[in-house]
Amino acid sequence: MNDSEFHLLADGLMQALEEALDACQSDADIDCETNGGVMTLSFENGSKIVINRQEPLHQIWLATRAGGYHFDYRNGQWRCSRSGVPLPQVLNEACSAQAGIPVTLDL
Repeated sequence: MNDSEFHLLADGLMQALEEALDACQSDADIDCETNGGVMTLSFENGSKIVINRQEPLHQIWLATRAGGYHFDYRNGQWRCSRSGVPLPQVLNEACSAQAGIPVTLDL
C-alpha cells in the first residue's frame, strides 16, 4: 500500500466512524471530536478512546482504557496486528466496556 491508498482508506474509516456514532441507537452518551487526524471519543464517566492514523506504518492505532491496538489493512478490513480481530469488533467491545452499556457501531 502506498501513502495515497492509506490516506483514502484512513479517511474513509474516520468518516464511517463519525457516521456510525451519529447513527448509534445506544443510550450511551459518546462525544466525538476529530482534530488533525486524531479522533477522540469521550464517555460520560470521563474515559476516552483515541483513534489515530500512523502514516509511516500505514496503521490505525486505537487506545482504550483496556490497552492499545494497532490495525493493518488486510483482505479488505482493518485487522488487529496481534489478534487479527477486525477493528469494528474491538471498538464495539471497548465502547461497551467504557460506556457501561452495550454499544454497537455499524461499520
